[in-house]
Amino acid sequence: MAILSKEEAKQILEKVISFSKADGCEVNLNGADNGNIRYARNSVSTAGEDSNISLAVQSYYGKKSGSATINEFDDASLAKVVKRSEELAQLAPENPEFMEPLPQQTYLESKTYSEATAKINPEYRAQAAANSINPAAAKDITAAGFLEDSRGFSSVMNSKGLFAYNQATSVDFTVTMRTNDGTGSGWVARNFNDVSKLDTAEASKIAIDKALMSRNAKAIEPGKYTVILEPNAGGDLVNLMLSAMNARQADEGRSFLSKKGGGTKLGEKIVDERVSIYTDPQHADVPASPWMGNGLARKKMDLIRNGTVSNLIYDRYWASQKNVAAVPFPGNRIMEGGNASLEDMIKDTKKGILVTRFWYIRAVDPQTLLYTGLTRDGTFYIENGKLKHPIKNFRFNESPVIMLNNLETLGKQVRIASGGGPGGGGSALIPYMKIRDFTFTSLSDAV
Repeated sequence: MAILSKEEAKQILEKVISFSKADGCEVNLNGADNGNIRYARNSVSTAGEDSNISLAVQSYYGKKSGSATINEFDDASLAKVVKRSEELAQLAPENPEFMEPLPQQTYLESKTYSEATAKINPEYRAQAAANSINPAAAKDITAAGFLEDSRGFSSVMNSKGLFAYNQATSVDFTVTMRTNDGTGSGWVARNFNDVSKLDTAEASKIAIDKALMSRNAKAIEPGKYTVILEPNAGGDLVNLMLSAMNARQADEGRSFLSKKGGGTKLGEKIVDERVSIYTDPQHADVPASPWMGNGLARKKMDLIRNGTVSNLIYDRYWASQKNVAAVPFPGNRIMEGGNASLEDMIKDTKKGILVTRFWYIRAVDPQTLLYTGLTRDGTFYIENGKLKHPIKNFRFNESPVIMLNNLETLGKQVRIASGGGPGGGGSALIPYMKIRDFTFTSLSDAV
């Protein structure tokens, strides 16, 4: 029952709305069938499937609201959850920022569902794990990985006449390869809506090669270096910047987009003019849900164009205070890249460092977007256009704004995961990036 059709979802939502006696009501109905397989020490440790569907009701009286959830769908249970949300609403204090539900919206056609992904079965998952475990064991390497697939739906209806429905699929694969002498480590992640684009053997080979290459890493002095960031590394910092593009925080002086003396940096150049980032729910490589959870419609929109801030994210309340249209949080992020491959960028580097990924990133200063974290699973020294030797991991202190002002080269785009799920997209296209003067502050002995 976890995957309801559009009509099935609509029938349940209409019935819930019919039970409402409050001033207004908003109902979300979501469900998913999920499968997974996990392996460690070159053997499968867990595998399984789960199926779940849930309904959440929010009732309101004036500016007072209450919510309740349930996963039973007979008439008595539906009436009970509506009544419970109404009781809670009457007990709640007024919310001065409460916004009434939206009227009906116009939505773009969804591109988030893949029938091939929806048909993933235990045999596929077992083979995906074998494609990783067998070549690892043959190279005296220990593999640990996780594959998770999902097919689901999201829907919302309210007493103002809004109804939205979306189906989506996703598959995520991550693997870490460790050499059995404990000195080398490689890592790869893949994320797609369409499983036909996933090759776990190809991904595992990359991680195996990195593990072998990273054995017996050498220490070099911390400092400022030219770096080539693989998309997962660069994407971590870019996504942190994009997630902080909140209009209210900027207006209230709490953001890297706040101007001294008041106002925001909307319309101002903040990074290298070659940086352009946008969102598009219908993008073929990173499709996203055409609406947010409250039913607010998404559309194609620039976030940064030629280094200049094009749009900020406005929730409905703050948009009403500023007399502007609400701007939903993007379901995906696309950073335009170039034509250079990773090999091209390495050949064009006299001295530098190749970073596979970052780990354990934490905020240092939200107003300058300064972050700290560690390199991990394959960090290499580049000299005269070649990978010379593996190096010990570093701690970094860097801001994505400074990083994107120190841009030297943009390479090809790669899809990465950036959070989200069947209802929301949550993926990004991020290019390889060559950055000068990236700040490494200390060494880390962790492999």
